[in-house]
Amino acid sequence: MKKIVFALIAIGFACSVQAQGILGGKVSGNFQIDMQLSREDSVIGAEKVNEKLLSNAFANINYNAGDFSAGFRFESYLNPILGFDNQYKGAGIPYRWASYKKDYMEITVGNYYEQFGNGLVFRSYEERNLGLDNAMDGVKVVAKPLSGLTFKGIIGKQRYYWEEIWKTDNGLVRGLDAEFSFNELIPCLGDKPTRITLGGSFVSVYEKAETKFVTIGEDYYKMQIPENIGAGAVRLDLSHKAFNLSAEYARKSQDPNAVNGYIYRNGEALLVKAGYSIKGFAVSLEAKRIDNMSFKSKRNETGNMLNVNYLPAITRQHAYSLMAMYPYATQVNGEMGLQADVMYKIKKNTLLGGKYGTDVKLNYSRVHSIDRQPIEGYALDKMGTEGYTSSFFKVGEDLYFEEVNVEINKKINKDLKLNLMYSYQSFNPVAFGHPEEPMVYANVFVADATYKINKRNSLRGEVQWLLTEQNYGEWAKGDWLQLTAEYNFAGKWFFALSDQWNYGNENGEKVHYYNVSLGSTYNTTRVALSYGKQRNGIICIGGVCREVPASNGLFVTISSSF
Repeated sequence: MKKIVFALIAIGFACSVQAQGILGGKVSGNFQIDMQLSREDSVIGAEKVNEKLLSNAFANINYNAGDFSAGFRFESYLNPILGFDNQYKGAGIPYRWASYKKDYMEITVGNYYEQFGNGLVFRSYEERNLGLDNAMDGVKVVAKPLSGLTFKGIIGKQRYYWEEIWKTDNGLVRGLDAEFSFNELIPCLGDKPTRITLGGSFVSVYEKAETKFVTIGEDYYKMQIPENIGAGAVRLDLSHKAFNLSAEYARKSQDPNAVNGYIYRNGEALLVKAGYSIKGFAVSLEAKRIDNMSFKSKRNETGNMLNVNYLPAITRQHAYSLMAMYPYATQVNGEMGLQADVMYKIKKNTLLGGKYGTDVKLNYSRVHSIDRQPIEGYALDKMGTEGYTSSFFKVGEDLYFEEVNVEINKKINKDLKLNLMYSYQSFNPVAFGHPEEPMVYANVFVADATYKINKRNSLRGEVQWLLTEQNYGEWAKGDWLQLTAEYNFAGKWFFALSDQWNYGNENGEKVHYYNVSLGSTYNTTRVALSYGKQRNGIICIGGVCREVPASNGLFVTISSSF
């Protein structure tokens, strides 16, 4: 309770000074509150909410004075809005920090976020829409003794909801990262068109071993659980004029845990990206292989919390709701995937380009399982063994996800813009732990038009259409149609109507998920209200997902910064 009172006083004080100088420094920050009222609706599966009103809120307060900076974040989940883990229930200050920078070194104590390379061995970050926060609590040091030479060192524990982590047995995370930019380190290379950067990381997690037994054949063994789990990575970034290439390879030591079924196989991951870009044309290619790379600071954790590393998805992240109905989640135990993007601008004053030119984007992605063969004499993934063997370049038999996506952006005239999209998706429910569900094949169409009435008013219309013969669970049955109309006026207000209709549902009611929204923006303050139905579904960001339950009611968001 004392923490809450202190936080409220600090927030009020910070707002009252309106970011003016204090003790030679400056206070800034932002806050947001989301409130939800949901009522029971048996048609869409919305369950009764006993407390009626749910809310998530946070406020960041930052202070900067020359080389010194500090701050804290107050959070409250009273109680968490639908879809957030109930372990967030409560209020307090889970994030506070102080940092000092002098000469070539910066030291941060308290909470911090950081990433090494692409995150294959370490990434501490927050994704509020997913309810994910694995902030570190400890010490971080960043040193730049020479131009082009950067060292990072971290030590601490990760946030786990409201637990007092230094009183828990969660693992201690320690890591080092080094990056060398040759063009900055070597003066004669400074103005060369070829740019080369090398980097390397090592991260170790210490967690006290537990007693665990396994039966293999007719024998009963005590497992030898390693207390120190190490993971290392090397990376290269290379560019030459219009070309660029980056690659990172990571390897993890034996780490029997709840996610991999307590096997002793080493983990590894490879991420490669290449691109070429000139005026009016760009192409990029990505490839990824992951094998047994779940890396957590608590071996018995299976959810999204306590991830030490981050394994990015290389599938397109969609903003349109029906395009994102079947999102892909990274398979940390094993996957092989590739993605290609081609972007081309048809020139102005041509038959297809018209007066303003036309942007065309083509995306293709495909993700498979990895090749997995049982170890001779043991069942596949047998606990207490190495689990399986795998040929590095051999693709597995199971298709997890595939998409072909085409997007056309066209400015018809000075007032009208048009965006057209088509996507063909193949989605395997096994990726979400539903092997009994059939493969889903979907065609999705989107047409989005914006008409500018004048400088302060515009009208937007949107049509989305999803066609599929398959059902996925209780929330995605057959064909869908969505219509949206949005009016922005006076440069500050917006009003929107939308209806998402499951007209292809042959096993139940053909539900209309209607929604009415109203909002206003004034300087840095935004208020938005919406009322309607939300279908049960899945939200994914960067390959990390959470399920969102059905709801029927009012949702309010208020945010501001100072």
